[in-house]
Amino acid sequence: MTLRRIHAAALAAAAAAVLTVAGCGSDGAKTKKADDPSAAVLKAAREYQEAANKGDWPKACTLMTARLRGGSVADCENDHAANPVTVEHWSPSPTASPTPTLPPPVYADGSTPPPIATATPTGPDFADTGKVDLSNVTAVPAAGNHPAGWAVYATWSVTWPDKPVDTDRRALRLVQEDGAWKVDQHEDAINSPAELTAILGKVTP
Repeated sequence: MTLRRIHAAALAAAAAAVLTVAGCGSDGAKTKKADDPSAAVLKAAREYQEAANKGDWPKACTLMTARLRGGSVADCENDHAANPVTVEHWSPSPTASPTPTLPPPVYADGSTPPPIATATPTGPDFADTGKVDLSNVTAVPAAGNHPAGWAVYATWSVTWPDKPVDTDRRALRLVQEDGAWKVDQHEDAINSPAELTAILGKVTP
């Protein structure tokens, strides 16, 4: 074999080696991307929180784990139907409006005084909730009965009637159950994403 042929063969071998290494690197990147659940976790978190904010419990309950629901999906729906006042939707104190409900007495001469107006609660005020923003998808270890999973930091605006806009913040833990990502824990006492792991490390129901 001539020197020129030896040189050409060496170049071809080097090129093949580079292509092999590049191919392996590409496959590794694809595998890493396929193993990253961030997109699926964010999708499930958004669907849950938007449904909960709207009071759409038939949907929200299906996005909870059986442990968080404390029973079947139907039980979860019934529980929320029986107790519709939630922090996501309602003002903590009801308003009152004067409503004449007590019948006036009849005097001896047959006359009656004006009816007495009584304060009757009209029910809690409904709050407008804004778009749910999600960020800081973070792996979190198991805590108590909560399996290891992924944490998400959720925020949304809340506007009560005749009150300034406020912001709600929530930490969500999502785990896989029956082949799908579901919410297994939510904590509201959070001020920033830096608290995600600590907040979700609480042993709560």
